Amino acid sequence: MSLRARLSFLYTSIVGGILLLLGVAIYSAIRVSLLNQIDNTLKNTASDIITNVYVDENGELEVTRSPNLEFLADVYVQVWDRDNLIRFASPNIGSLNAAMDEASLQSTETRVNDIILVTEFGETHLRVLTVALVIGDRQIGVIQVGTSLTVVDTTLQSLLIVLGLGLVIAMGIAGVASWFSTRQALSPLEDVTSTALQITRADDLSRRIPYQGPINDEVGQLIHAFNQTLSRLENLFHTQRRFLADVSHELRTPLTVIKGNVELMRRMDTVDYESIESIESEVDRLTRLVGDLMLLAQAESGKLPLALHIVELDSLLLEVMQQMRVFANGKVQLKLGDIDQVLVCGDKDKIKQVLVNLISNAVNYTPNNGEVVVGVGKIGERARITVRDNGPGIPEKDLPYIFDRFYRGEKSRTRPKQGKGFGLGLSIAYWIIRNHNGSIDVDSKMGEGTIFRVWLPLATENCEGEGILEGGR
Repeated sequence: MSLRARLSFLYTSIVGGILLLLGVAIYSAIRVSLLNQIDNTLKNTASDIITNVYVDENGELEVTRSPNLEFLADVYVQVWDRDNLIRFASPNIGSLNAAMDEASLQSTETRVNDIILVTEFGETHLRVLTVALVIGDRQIGVIQVGTSLTVVDTTLQSLLIVLGLGLVIAMGIAGVASWFSTRQALSPLEDVTSTALQITRADDLSRRIPYQGPINDEVGQLIHAFNQTLSRLENLFHTQRRFLADVSHELRTPLTVIKGNVELMRRMDTVDYESIESIESEVDRLTRLVGDLMLLAQAESGKLPLALHIVELDSLLLEVMQQMRVFANGKVQLKLGDIDQVLVCGDKDKIKQVLVNLISNAVNYTPNNGEVVVGVGKIGERARITVRDNGPGIPEKDLPYIFDRFYRGEKSRTRPKQGKGFGLGLSIAYWIIRNHNGSIDVDSKMGEGTIFRVWLPLATENCEGEGILEGGR
């Protein structure tokens, strides 16, 4: 059964259930009201009769012949003595000599019963009130007052038919209305299904589901979430494809060099040490690439193992600066800016790797005789590391992507100083900092330079140990 059919059936059932309960309530209320009116009439009649009942000098029960009693049209009256002999019967009762409610003749309590009375003329549905006549503690007789329920039964039967027809018609209307309303409400879901099938058949993740309705309702939120999922899948697909292309490109060069040197030594039929050194260099390059990719995969999955200790950022920065001065080789001036004593909880080697990546990038992309200024300090409850250069800057269009794997801006691809990097340094730095519950951001202006800021939470107690900091994703 389709969702549309199930919803229509559900709505129709709910409407039918509500109308059924309402019909039962109406039927019961009218029945009780009619019976209460009849009971009141019977009680009033019994009260009038009791005022006309007396015991004669012989102890026999007698009834005064009152005009009110002789002209009762719809009420039948019988008065029975203690010997079950009838002492009075209303004229409209005819030749009936049996008790209207024989089972209640010996009752000492007031009773109201519905009786099916069988006579020579057929069956009659009566409602009979039985009242015991008691003097002191001695019962002297019984009064039975009854009336026909034919009109009540006919009225209730007609009401039942009307309610039943109304229920059927209302459920039919509700079913048709819900069928068309659910069709309109669920039509966007058909678009979702159609789009999903088209994407599956054509492998086209660029498709989106059009929706003209309100975006805040359930269907609008579903379609919006589905379109967002498609966008993320499309980005992931393109990222994966670009990643495979970049990895293939990075692997092709060292493999080509290795293959060329091997073929050269084969043709020379001798061992060429320069070729061996070149092969070793390219093998080291491949090893670094694989190591960086494994580290990046661990960091992106939030499962980067960290040896947690208290790290003195100022001392670590001085250590890295000493190494980077050798790397700069005097072509770029490395300077210390503001520096403060700052303690953080983290993996010293991983944080050092971040500093090396950022400073080496700054040195690579800063022209000769330029300067790179590095500083560390506290801002509130966080430590801040800054790496600023006065190089050519990063184009604005490249800024959102500089932390992506293998991403290089156009200028960086053509720079002769890019060295043997793979375009993974900033991506690794980004994820290492994320796994330390920190963040990294960048500001850059073309022709003025670039500044990277690394933010880390200050050290707290219970830092020592191994593991993965919470919130690294």
